[in-house]
Amino acid sequence: MTGVHIRELTLADCDRVAEIRVGGWQTAYRGLMPQSHLDALSVPEDAARHRARLGQGDGRVVNLVAEQDGEVVGWACHGPYRDGEVHTSDAELYAIYVDPKRYGEGIGQSLLRESLHRCRAAGHPRMLLWVLRDNAPARRFYERSGFAADGAVEPFEVEGVEVPEVRYSRELTDAAARESTNAHARQSPDAHAWESPHADPRKSPDVPARQSPDTGQHAPR
Repeated sequence: MTGVHIRELTLADCDRVAEIRVGGWQTAYRGLMPQSHLDALSVPEDAARHRARLGQGDGRVVNLVAEQDGEVVGWACHGPYRDGEVHTSDAELYAIYVDPKRYGEGIGQSLLRESLHRCRAAGHPRMLLWVLRDNAPARRFYERSGFAADGAVEPFEVEGVEVPEVRYSRELTDAAARESTNAHARQSPDAHAWESPHADPRKSPDVPARQSPDTGQHAPR
């Protein structure tokens, strides 16, 4: 088995990414939100949205895939942080997913490292993300990767069930990045053991604001 290669998403990847994205939601959020909502997610519909969106943006939204032995095994998406309708100077991790059969292999960490590297190189001072408050494994994954909850909380509801989100942040300055990396190495040598799927599969990150479950990544990530 060869190593994981991170590259940008192409049209040919959309069906596979949709499989990973929907499968990730149905695995990670079982018991956290109504099963009827998870069962209704559609791989073909999600793939069609990816194809429609790809290439329509202005380059600020970056879609990455993790490939191993010719197979796409993960996907991540980042871009400017959205504060209502306004894009800020911070970066946002909109989504990160790994094939549920490949959890624990470090694929999520490989995707996250590449997203962090690109956002740092682009001059973003911080990376922010939103994650379900009750998704403990995902929160541990981010904490072991140098992120910390910053106190921001947003309500979210799925079919009448409250599933609030909390926001995490990580500094991207060189000194802060080095300290985060060192702390990660000291405290959590197995931080790659959880790959966290997040973001509503019915939505696309290529939208200007986090507004509702059907317009952007303003949903459990």
